[in-house]
Amino acid sequence: MSVVGFDVGNDTLVAAAARQRGIDVLLNAESNRESPAAVAFSHNARLLGAHASAAASSHAPFSSPKRLLLLASRPDLHPRDLPRLPFPVHTLPHAAGGALVHADHLGRRIPLAPTHILAMLLAYLKHLAEADLEAPVADCVISVPCYFTQAQRRAYADAATIAGLRPLRLMHDLAATALCYGLYRSDLGAVAGGPPAYVAFVDVGHSDTQAGVVAFDPAGMKVLAHGFDADLGGRDFDEALFEHFAAEFRDRYGIDVLGSVKASMRLRAACEKAKKVLSANAEAVLNIECLMEEKDVRGVIRREDFERLCSGLLERVVEPCKRAMADSGITLDKLQSVELVGSGSRVPAIARVLAGFFRREPSRTINVSECVARGCALQCAMLSPTFRVREYEVQDVIPASIGFCTEEGPISTSSSNAVFRRGQPLPSVKIITLHRNSGFTLDAFYVDENELPPGTSTQIGSFQIGPFQAHSEKSKVKVKIRLNLHGLISVESAVLIDDDQRDANSADSMEVDSNDDMDHKSRNVRPMHRQDLPIVESIYGVMSKQELLEAQEQEQQLAYQDKLVERTKERKNALESYVYDIRNKLSERYRSFATDSEREEISVNLQQTEEWLYEEGDDETEAVYTSKLEELKKLVDPIENRCKDEEIRAEATRELLKSIGENRIAAKSLSAPEQEAIDDECTKAELWLRESSQLQGSLPKNVDPVVWSHEIKKKEEELDRSCSNIVTSKGRGHSSDDGC
Repeated sequence: MSVVGFDVGNDTLVAAAARQRGIDVLLNAESNRESPAAVAFSHNARLLGAHASAAASSHAPFSSPKRLLLLASRPDLHPRDLPRLPFPVHTLPHAAGGALVHADHLGRRIPLAPTHILAMLLAYLKHLAEADLEAPVADCVISVPCYFTQAQRRAYADAATIAGLRPLRLMHDLAATALCYGLYRSDLGAVAGGPPAYVAFVDVGHSDTQAGVVAFDPAGMKVLAHGFDADLGGRDFDEALFEHFAAEFRDRYGIDVLGSVKASMRLRAACEKAKKVLSANAEAVLNIECLMEEKDVRGVIRREDFERLCSGLLERVVEPCKRAMADSGITLDKLQSVELVGSGSRVPAIARVLAGFFRREPSRTINVSECVARGCALQCAMLSPTFRVREYEVQDVIPASIGFCTEEGPISTSSSNAVFRRGQPLPSVKIITLHRNSGFTLDAFYVDENELPPGTSTQIGSFQIGPFQAHSEKSKVKVKIRLNLHGLISVESAVLIDDDQRDANSADSMEVDSNDDMDHKSRNVRPMHRQDLPIVESIYGVMSKQELLEAQEQEQQLAYQDKLVERTKERKNALESYVYDIRNKLSERYRSFATDSEREEISVNLQQTEEWLYEEGDDETEAVYTSKLEELKKLVDPIENRCKDEEIRAEATRELLKSIGENRIAAKSLSAPEQEAIDDECTKAELWLRESSQLQGSLPKNVDPVVWSHEIKKKEEELDRSCSNIVTSKGRGHSSDDGC
């Protein structure tokens, strides 16, 4: 079983796999390491990755999966993000993933949640990995941003389920980057027992910026703190250029690009290229033919002008770094290095601003586009029982504090209302002891809204414990709450304990169960009545079980249609290739093997088929293309058989003559009667071959041969069998004489 890591970015997809010799980034069908994070639909086909991006001019692809997941929980994103998307989005507060898009497919309109779009992209990566590895893929590790809420993390887990994957971990982007960076480094905390090496990572992605501080030692790595800006990425620098040129073209050419989806898409693509040019050049020229209203446009931007347009964005890049450094408790002088990664990090001004904050030049010692996928694949190999890797601890931290409350208010600890505090190790388990006599509800929430992206709801979900009725008024309920490797919260168990010796006035409490076993704590103290309680979970903004099943069924139907379309395309291509191939052979190789009437009939049918393919036959079913191909083969096969048989017949003739000679030579060691019998058989075969060859030579090549190659082969087999029988009979005769 293969183990893989998937980096599902807002703009690109990358897959990596663990092999015996290390970690490889997998290539897609176009031999690229990155694939666009896009899905498109034609009237009968679903296009994924590069195919969706290539069809953008005719079928606007669904892209930006991360932003779609954020839309419902972030109303502040609507006026900024929706105009950037080349497709309509319907935001529904209670929809899975928070938004819906609609695709026209096979004559019907299909509603798709962002979770399902994400599942399609994961299924694409799964197929890519299986094609490269030539093995089934199920176990995987998938990257997620550190700022993702419970609903968004569960959307990734649900998407993996829909795609037929089994995620071993949802891994924070920077944790994966740090693992890829640190596992093979011998200079990080090289002295056992000595001080760790501290490294800061800054990831400027397509739509977000994340920062983290990580401590490395020979035994492993520990993430100390996260910082982020969920709304600052490379696309925002593109957007600054887009707005600049949109205004310039409106004034100079009198066209409003904002009023055309297609023109906006083309201008944004050109602005992204111009930004990349400015990374290495002082000036970039932008030329677009027929951008809008049949007008060609041209624009020029200098690097200093671009940096002036982005001055506000550059100031924001430092804020996540400040937050991560403050939470880590590490001073700048203790950092061994600063690593800058991410697709948006190539802007020289970003490196310059970060150098000013960290007081050192950031470096790029790890691959910008592949480090997250490689780190995920490494983690997957560590978690999978099928791979043996060296011991290396990977410890992440809780990115946002999570609390619980009942109808009586928040469950408090000695220091705060957080049950799981920001910065604590992940995963983590807590035991809450509550004094209850009947069913109750635990509500989960984020304690500090400042630890979340602005505008994000602090509500997570609720857990209904019970119903139950205690046997005594002096009863307590022990609730085990787990924050797992994915960063997902769950109430794992709830146990009712009837304890007559309890003080009825004792307060609710919370404790850490380091052994992860509630049963052992009071087993030998005194007898108690214990009862497992039912738990009903309700997480806000995620798919219900029924919706998940429906999405799985829909994905299976779409996958079946994809395969059907692929088979249909293959049969159409086979028919088209056959037409061209036979036309060429008819004028060259088959010329002497076909009669005039045969050539005429085949030529007419080839021409008709070709015209049909490019007209009414352009979009037909697999069965129709197969039928057309079979009809052509019925006409061509007789000629094909004559042509092929002539070559094979010559070889079969040589083999028969060779067999005749070998049998005559072998007969010389036999007695005179046996020699005569074998020679007689050889003469018969030789005479048959001579007569057949003379008759065949008198016939034209465009008629069926009087003797086929398979008949000559059969004659050779008969000759060998007859001669063998003669030799065998001789052996039996000698044995009988010796016995007498």
